[in-house]
Amino acid sequence: MNIKKSVLIFAGLVMMAGTAVAQKIGYVDTEYILNQIPEYKAAKAELDKASADWQKEIEGKYAEIDKLYKTYQAEQILLTDDLRKKRENEIVNKEKDAKDLQKQRFGTDGDLFKKRMELVKPIQDKVYNAVKTVAEKGGLAIVFDKASDMMMLYANNKYDKSDDILVFLGYSKTKSTGKK
Repeated sequence: MNIKKSVLIFAGLVMMAGTAVAQKIGYVDTEYILNQIPEYKAAKAELDKASADWQKEIEGKYAEIDKLYKTYQAEQILLTDDLRKKRENEIVNKEKDAKDLQKQRFGTDGDLFKKRMELVKPIQDKVYNAVKTVAEKGGLAIVFDKASDMMMLYANNKYDKSDDILVFLGYSKTKSTGKK
């Protein structure tokens, strides 16, 4: 690489760094915001109640299994081989049913997740759209969320320098952001 090209690249990087320093950055505390919204509080209360009800339902199933197992242990010596196997299978099947119910209620795509998406996601989307609108009106380049380890909630695409870095490294642009 010749010296003239190196100087030009260095000057370009210095100018980009100077531009980045001049940008306005803000942050919000989504936990605080959400806790001020009555619909969120109601949704959270409904989720907590559903979760507690489902947990009680599952605990009831396991209590029933425990009772069956204790009864089986007490009577095991008196049972024929066929009756013993039948009771063992009954206990195993009830345990499987309880585990399946637990997965259905609290699994990754379970009832609690679906209910959260139904009740909370629209409120979170409303907050995100408000963050975006306030950021754009206020001329903010980036908005972070203080409540979630400073996660970036909003970034103005015109400050995305990913393609510039790829070009600097000698690669072609890959993003379809409309940049040239």
